[in-house]
Amino acid sequence: MAMRRITEAPGIGKKAAEDLSSLGVTTLHDMISLRPRAYDDRRQERRIRNASIEDPSISCRITVLSHSEFSSKARRTLKVMAVDDDGTRIEILCFNRYFLKQQLMTGTSWYIYGKAMRNHGVYQISSFEIKRTREEAGIGRILPVYPLTGSLTEKTMRRAAEYALLSLSPIPDELPASMYERENLMHHDEAYRRLHFPRTMEEAKKALSTLAFTELFLMELSVLRERPEGNRKKSSMTGRERKLLENLPFTLTEDQIKAAAEIREDMDSPAPMQRLLQGDVGSGKTLVAWLTALHAIDKGKQVAFMAPTELLARQHADGAAALLSPLGINIAFITGSVKGESRKLLLKSLKEGTTDLIIGTHALFSEDVSFKNLGYAIIDEQHRFGVQQREALMRKGKNADILSMTATPIPRSLALTIFADYSVSVLRTMPKGRIPVKTYLVNEERRSEMYKSVGVEFQRNHQAYFVYPRIDDEGEGDLRDVTTMYEFLKEKYPGVPSALIHSRLPDDEKMRILHDFKEKKIRYLVATSVIEVGIDIPDATCIIIEHAERFGLAALHQLRGRVGRSTLASYCFLVYGKGLTDEAKARLKVMKETNDGFQIAEKDLQIRGPGEMTGDRQSGFLHLRFASLTSDLDLVERARKEAERIIKEDRGLLEAENAVLRREMLEHKALIQPRQI
Repeated sequence: MAMRRITEAPGIGKKAAEDLSSLGVTTLHDMISLRPRAYDDRRQERRIRNASIEDPSISCRITVLSHSEFSSKARRTLKVMAVDDDGTRIEILCFNRYFLKQQLMTGTSWYIYGKAMRNHGVYQISSFEIKRTREEAGIGRILPVYPLTGSLTEKTMRRAAEYALLSLSPIPDELPASMYERENLMHHDEAYRRLHFPRTMEEAKKALSTLAFTELFLMELSVLRERPEGNRKKSSMTGRERKLLENLPFTLTEDQIKAAAEIREDMDSPAPMQRLLQGDVGSGKTLVAWLTALHAIDKGKQVAFMAPTELLARQHADGAAALLSPLGINIAFITGSVKGESRKLLLKSLKEGTTDLIIGTHALFSEDVSFKNLGYAIIDEQHRFGVQQREALMRKGKNADILSMTATPIPRSLALTIFADYSVSVLRTMPKGRIPVKTYLVNEERRSEMYKSVGVEFQRNHQAYFVYPRIDDEGEGDLRDVTTMYEFLKEKYPGVPSALIHSRLPDDEKMRILHDFKEKKIRYLVATSVIEVGIDIPDATCIIIEHAERFGLAALHQLRGRVGRSTLASYCFLVYGKGLTDEAKARLKVMKETNDGFQIAEKDLQIRGPGEMTGDRQSGFLHLRFASLTSDLDLVERARKEAERIIKEDRGLLEAENAVLRREMLEHKALIQPRQI
């Protein structure tokens, strides 16, 4: 499509062009691609007496009866008294529009559109459009409402949209002919026209759906075509993989078995693996990582495991040592705090290849870290790393297989889109014997009952977490903090050993506390959200989260996942304060109703949007004009299925019907940026 400048449109001078540019509109095609933010439905004339609190809009003919004015701070405001064809009176308050006195002459008739309200028995209107003719006022039509900035007005925007549609007509189709009927889509010339000037709201909805589907489909197709063709074949476990499974006191879930097989097959295929492993809290992602790490090591490759914090990395290192060291795997641990001679020896063994598995933080992509044969990189809590950090680790190996893991579930259809150049494995089932955590919402009146319930768990020789949003009192006396509550809880549970843990403690001290907690030398921890991930204490059956309304859904779900990690019945108490916002109430309601991380992710998606959940804002990904990844998940699924069908039947887009897609792939290449995670 020719790139004709927006300045061709009538009324678009230098200032208007600059303002439009800030909205992403520099060409006529940009103008027709600017989605109206709403519509004014003026199809039916609506008289003044029909205005109500629920629907204050009016659109009708009026006749001017008289003029008056009132002053405020030396400013004159024109007041026009008028009457509609029913004889209902209305006061038109012309703030900053005194010039209308010369136009709204007594006895003249006009068409008015706006929102009227009744004030002391009199209808008044202050925000309105007024035109001489019914056509100019848009009566009988649905008009688009655009985002505005600077000097732009709705009149300017509508004229520019009309001009762009006329100038670019006929707008060519962007999809194969058969897809329009199969997916019940409008052809594109009609879709753009009805997006801006629909005859019915149903037309506007179908037009937007068509353009959103097209946008998603072209994005999916672009990324899938760039993914190398894989010749996947069945892959067998190595001896040490089998040995690890034999040593476990439990069996893997079906999801773990399936995910491990998918990863193994990817690793044994010619193309480097890029796979996302997502699963609910406690679903066993790390065990899948260790099992597949053995597969890589037995194939002669080195493995790097990167975690976002030193505390989490150390715990992974302890877990790996317990499981893998008996199998003859040489494991090393590195963070920024590993220095001196220890670091030199570690780096030497890594470079010489005598270290099989190295576990660490961002220190793994330091310049002095090099591998003999890095073949498999595992990135835990991948959304906590920036794109450049992850790429720095990938450069340490040549065509290394990449496994990114997240315990923040993303709806599958969304994951397949945001991570479209990745394969996705999902762990939904929990290990056998796990009992869903019971969640209680606790207000101040029920606080004493909660403390008693936790005391009962201590009598049963179980353990607990008390979580607070901050370390100490920072001037907000209404917020509980770990330092103050630690002293309070020691009095509440005398003789019950406890510890305080938060981000300001040295990592060695944190590790000592967690070790003692695991050994049951400590019965409860008073903590900040530092315990959110990676803490696995089977006998911890209670978690109390104070000021729960201040935590997001993902954080609440992660924190709740610290309990319920055995066959013991477990409990989560969400303690909230007064004056909850509607959003906070919605979050707490979700936590009360479900333990399913994927359902929680759906709700979180609605509340926060995909950018916040997945960290994609840091990569500039998803420049979507029509589609919403919050509300269009059905379109995401449909678009991906169509893209997969095209890839399977005509990857090179050589068939005549797909010629339009060859053109679109070239034109959209600059707009579609595959995401590197």
